Amino acid sequence: MTTLRDITRRATIVTTALIVGLTASYAPSQAAEGDARTTITDHPGAPGAMLQQFEDLTGRPVGDLDTVLAVDTGGRNLTGDQLEALAAGKEVDGVKVVGTIPGSRDVLGTTMADLADGAYDGRGDSGTATSLLFASSTPDGREWCLTMCVASGKSIWECLLSRRTGELILTLDLAGSTTVGETKAAFEKANGVAVDGPYTVETLIGDREPSADEVKKLLDGEDIESMRRVATLDRPDPGWALADIAEKSGVVYAKTKGHLFTLNLPILGKILVFCVSQDGGKTWKCSAKQWGGF
Repeated sequence: MTTLRDITRRATIVTTALIVGLTASYAPSQAAEGDARTTITDHPGAPGAMLQQFEDLTGRPVGDLDTVLAVDTGGRNLTGDQLEALAAGKEVDGVKVVGTIPGSRDVLGTTMADLADGAYDGRGDSGTATSLLFASSTPDGREWCLTMCVASGKSIWECLLSRRTGELILTLDLAGSTTVGETKAAFEKANGVAVDGPYTVETLIGDREPSADEVKKLLDGEDIESMRRVATLDRPDPGWALADIAEKSGVVYAKTKGHLFTLNLPILGKILVFCVSQDGGKTWKCSAKQWGGF
């Protein structure tokens, strides 16, 4: 029988950037509602001073610096989708990432010109980047910030910050012998909050494992393309193993099987837990939004 000590906890921060229509030129009228902007003259410590200015302007922390991207846009304006793709490490046509710099306290103490050459090396006389993209997040993962700074002249940088509240998705790897009750207990332990139920379990089938975005949709109560709902059982027995639920639901075979449990958290209401297996029920990856601290 699986014990809670056998469960590995993984936390994936499901986030997206909220910059819409951000371009390489910054007029005050272009600031989206909820965004903040500032202008800084380059000097040692400018990156840290810039982020501190945003904390002072918004009255909220911008979090720890995760990454800095030095970007050469070739004079092009960038859309919000392109900025989001760059922050996620994807390629964007016509845009060159000069360098990626891991965030650290030392990086906050250097100059913007130093970072513009794509490396934290104390120089910066050969930089080709026209923009710097700062990605930061609060330690608990509940807020994620993206700050775009564009060079305006030799030493002036104009910066725009956009932030959103992130959603922490907890993912547990469980064996097929793990029972419904043990699955519930594992998430209760991970969150530090007790829940009621499960009241129902839906069985889903498909040909592939759902993507992270699709799992988020399921946890939001939406349907997805990769899997379809085929059966529902009320009040599943806490002693049932995850590997046996599909058969008890009348589903004999499927390449990918999933179970969506409905539980209840006092005050907050309905909570969903989704478990998926691609090896015939031997192992399961179960996910749920963080329950505490809402």
